[in-house]
Amino acid sequence: MDNATRKRTARSISTRIAALALDLRGLHVLTEGATGVYAVTPVLAAAAGARVTALTRASRHGSVDDVRRQVHELAAELQVADRIEIVESLSAAEIARADLVTNSGHLRPLDAAFVAKMKPGAAIALMYESWELRSTDVDVEACRAAGIRVGGTNEQHPAVGVFEYLGVLVLQALLQAGHALVDERALLVCDNAFGPFVRGTLEANGVRVRNSADGQDALAEDWDFVVIAATPPLSGGQPVRVAELRTSLFCQLWGDVEDRNNEARDGGVRWVPEQEPAAGHMGLKLEWLGPDPVTRLQAAGLKCGEVMLRGSEKFADVVQEVPLAPTSG
Repeated sequence: MDNATRKRTARSISTRIAALALDLRGLHVLTEGATGVYAVTPVLAAAAGARVTALTRASRHGSVDDVRRQVHELAAELQVADRIEIVESLSAAEIARADLVTNSGHLRPLDAAFVAKMKPGAAIALMYESWELRSTDVDVEACRAAGIRVGGTNEQHPAVGVFEYLGVLVLQALLQAGHALVDERALLVCDNAFGPFVRGTLEANGVRVRNSADGQDALAEDWDFVVIAATPPLSGGQPVRVAELRTSLFCQLWGDVEDRNNEARDGGVRWVPEQEPAAGHMGLKLEWLGPDPVTRLQAAGLKCGEVMLRGSEKFADVVQEVPLAPTSG
């Protein structure tokens, strides 16, 4: 993160804390330490008043030293570096100390063994909407047994506004792929709340868009490009079948594809991104748009934790709580 980006990110952190009235004073937050725009998470929590433990490890994104340096430099911009401890492993005592745990990458999975070490009354904040919850991320049954509250983020809340970036992500990918958009015909394969945001952005830029839940009712037509934004199996959906769709470009925002590498397809078909995303994961990443959308999302996730722990009528609708009470039947 260069100096200009770091200063911009620090301003974004202050803006999101004010917009959400985020107040974590007196709380201990357990989250991850990461590089790039995801260095914001522990810094956001610390700037909102929390004591923070951030778990990190070396990854393809950077070394542990990279994480320590980038988190420290961003925290120094906001004068909160002394509130953050970066660790490479977690003791049972460190887990038990946390009031709020985020389900961020280095901490996942929050399985039964992890949940058993959490203290009664703690909360887990999902850093995405609750309907996107992957069963492999959090053991909800273990949380139910322990009385640990789990809440997702209402990314469409006016004080959050993350879904507005979905169409921009797709737009960026298509422009980089050489599409002019105006008067092009697009098939949007989408069965969830992403649809209106992606479609609205494309149509505002001159694209003629047809929406289909699975694409199978659009096999007879030719498309300039196909955008996939479908719910993957890990979140309760189905893989998208693309072998018979007639296009030269697929843009995989979200959703698993059944036959992405079908060798029977004519040559010349392109995919964005080129590398197939892991099952259940986004193909296009918010961080590609810079720090602002990621800061919005992470701040909202922390606000969910605050609301679950303390209650707040004004921002109660930021939380999409995952029910922990036993269901009937």
